[in-house]
Amino acid sequence: MSAEASAPIRLAVISEGVNAWPLYVAQGRRLFEHEGVAVEVTLTGSSNHQLEQLRSGGYDIGFQQSDHVVRAVETGSDLCIVMAQGHAPELSLVVAADIKGFADLKGRDIAVDGANTGYALLLRRLLADNDLSKADYRFVEIGGSQERFDALKSGQCVASWLNPPFDRNLFALGFASLGATTQFFPTYPGSVAACRRAWAEKNGDRLTAFIRAFRGACHWLKDAANKEAAIALLPPRLNIAPALANKAFDAFVAKPLPSIDAAGLQQVIDVYWQAEGLQVPKGAPAKYMDLSYQNKAGL
Repeated sequence: MSAEASAPIRLAVISEGVNAWPLYVAQGRRLFEHEGVAVEVTLTGSSNHQLEQLRSGGYDIGFQQSDHVVRAVETGSDLCIVMAQGHAPELSLVVAADIKGFADLKGRDIAVDGANTGYALLLRRLLADNDLSKADYRFVEIGGSQERFDALKSGQCVASWLNPPFDRNLFALGFASLGATTQFFPTYPGSVAACRRAWAEKNGDRLTAFIRAFRGACHWLKDAANKEAAIALLPPRLNIAPALANKAFDAFVAKPLPSIDAAGLQQVIDVYWQAEGLQVPKGAPAKYMDLSYQNKAGL
């Protein structure tokens, strides 16, 4: 076995959150070890940093939004989507107490992870739909959920997409919401796992084992018999009350397993092309995605 094949898989995750629950399960129940792979997790706090490190080989697998992969491929990378990682999150557009509507965001600073990536693209579309041009507001690149939470709490910015529990913690402090992604973009796909095609080809068995462990954790989470054990994983990891963890479990169980398909990815491609104003023909979903490893995992 080569040194590369025996080394831990270097997994990059942008931020903590309920969407990473299957990862917590896979770690806590040693599912990766049971599949014969070691996984080294890095919390990057930035999608831009994570994407660049994925492109250059600093990480092996990254949990990203699909548009990051589309952008990377269109700028010369061999990244590809290999697995659906999470459900589309219900991100709240959290705003300071003095923001009563979209018009109040004019001339204000809005916290985003990357100004031209992920849900920032959807936020630009939403703001445009509410008569705000790019010149009417400022996107400030802050970083992951914790960093954006801190930016709102300190008054550095007045709005941001935020996932639980960060949104609810701000609501308790008097912040408000202008709506959620599931309200504005109900069929947009969730996060994915991506890696370089060259790495996948060299490490196909390990990648398949990784996916099998992660998808196995998803199945474990959907079993109501595991509710108590599953809920116990979240409070120490996310600093949330057991009641919120209980609610999150019920929401997870009510949904099908996370999925990504050509139709869902096509939405992402369309949003990216529109945001970038590209004139070249759009790539087909297969250009950015290879689900053969997920299919081989069988879960």
